[in-house]
Amino acid sequence: MSSEPESTPEQKQLPKPPGLLRSSGLVGIMTMLSRVLGLVRDMVIARYFGAGAGADAFFVAFKIPNFLRRLFAEGAFSQAFVPVLSSYRENQSLSDVQRLVNAVAGSLGLVLLGVTLVAILGAPVLTAVFAPGFLDDEVKFALTSDMLRITFPYLLLISLTAFAGGILNSYDRFAVPAFTPVLLNLAMIAAAIWLTPLMDEPVMALAWGVFIAGALQLFFQLPFLMRLGLLPRPRVDYRHEGVSRILKLMAPALFGVSVSQINLLLDTVLASFLQTGSVSWLYYSDRLSELPLGVFGIAIATVILPSLSRKHAAASADQFAATLDWAVRAVLLIGLPAALALALLAEPLIATLFHYGAVTDRDVAMSAQSLRAYSAGLLAFMLIKVLAPGFFAREDTKTPVKIGIIAMVANMVFNLILIFPLAHAGLALATSISAWLNGYLLWRGLRKEGAWQSQPGWPRFLLQLLFANGALAAVIVWLNAPVSVWLANGGYQRAADMAMLVAAGVAVYFVALALAGVRVRHFRHR
Repeated sequence: MSSEPESTPEQKQLPKPPGLLRSSGLVGIMTMLSRVLGLVRDMVIARYFGAGAGADAFFVAFKIPNFLRRLFAEGAFSQAFVPVLSSYRENQSLSDVQRLVNAVAGSLGLVLLGVTLVAILGAPVLTAVFAPGFLDDEVKFALTSDMLRITFPYLLLISLTAFAGGILNSYDRFAVPAFTPVLLNLAMIAAAIWLTPLMDEPVMALAWGVFIAGALQLFFQLPFLMRLGLLPRPRVDYRHEGVSRILKLMAPALFGVSVSQINLLLDTVLASFLQTGSVSWLYYSDRLSELPLGVFGIAIATVILPSLSRKHAAASADQFAATLDWAVRAVLLIGLPAALALALLAEPLIATLFHYGAVTDRDVAMSAQSLRAYSAGLLAFMLIKVLAPGFFAREDTKTPVKIGIIAMVANMVFNLILIFPLAHAGLALATSISAWLNGYLLWRGLRKEGAWQSQPGWPRFLLQLLFANGALAAVIVWLNAPVSVWLANGGYQRAADMAMLVAAGVAVYFVALALAGVRVRHFRHR
């Protein structure tokens, strides 16, 4: 990745930013590497710890800081920080940007340090709040609390990492922040393999892997900030104009931008009351559904937020609307076939990736149920990621909050309705339904305000998608084997068969798109 240091104080002398398709592809490739390693990580965890009490305890201890990371670092903070930083880049000098970066680093770091210390001291309270079902099992509850004291500092480290990544993304240096999550997966894989034998409680090795990963991710990005000329020199200054703007935007955004993550966490809370294994089944299926979400949905959202913010700062309403329309089409192009494939190949995918060691045939079947439920909402999850920046780029955080409250209430209602007949799969389905409600309300709000305007060619594009996805479904149904065959085959055979299925599906889908008239040039956008 090229990252030349800035030599002048004027931001307008920076190189012309790359196209959104190229940037999205770059972020997608890096994210794909991270997600593939994430699946390898989960395969290693499944082999060593299965879906038992130790795995349930770790997933809760990891999910709490990970949830707060998505809610705060990648959610409210990033959505508030990037538009403000983009505005400074567009209209201020490099020295002004440096002062903003310094003030945000000091103010953010102090708050995070205080929160981390409180969380470490109150780990049992957090465990009781986020996994109340563990209160009846003293061993599981104590183990979760002990691991939480180790994993929670990850929030401090990864939030500062997101801060550094926000700077790099705002200057169109997307590759480094996208590659950084690879370090988390490598650290956890190494911890599971080499630290586990050294621990009195083997699963504690995973908690230490999370802590080490946080430090690696933060320090990895610092040299690139130095090359950009924006290495932070922390200074606590809550009265700085930029910090004040960020704080005002963050307050409502804490809720509005991450409703889907809150819904997933509520699934974990309710799943802790269900039979042992429920938390793990939801985790494994969620991880699979997040592969296309992370590789494509988040990749597109990552590159459009700085672009939308600059276009809003430059008062370019037509380009703003065109960029949002481009993002929605790109999500449909990838999200529809991904959701279809997850639904049709739920058991084969779970079996291929996780049916090793302590994971049983029943675990595969139960995880597949929740995977299908999550696949029903995958497209909605992806649309939320690209529609929400349409509000935040314009520094509007109130509207997504109102929408988020509606979606949150709906999710709880659906949870209570569906958990009884469908158990853990009902929780996943409730999350998907509420995501569709959230996505629809975001789209309606943007359209009403004129921020999103339909560009020419939608009817033809939808017919092209229908044709290509029909071809994809046909080839999957034709080539797929019965579930019993997938469960009976060895790991290498399952991997080979899945690779063949994926390759055939991807080839047929894109050939069908080409036959329908879709071309790469149709998705080039700056």
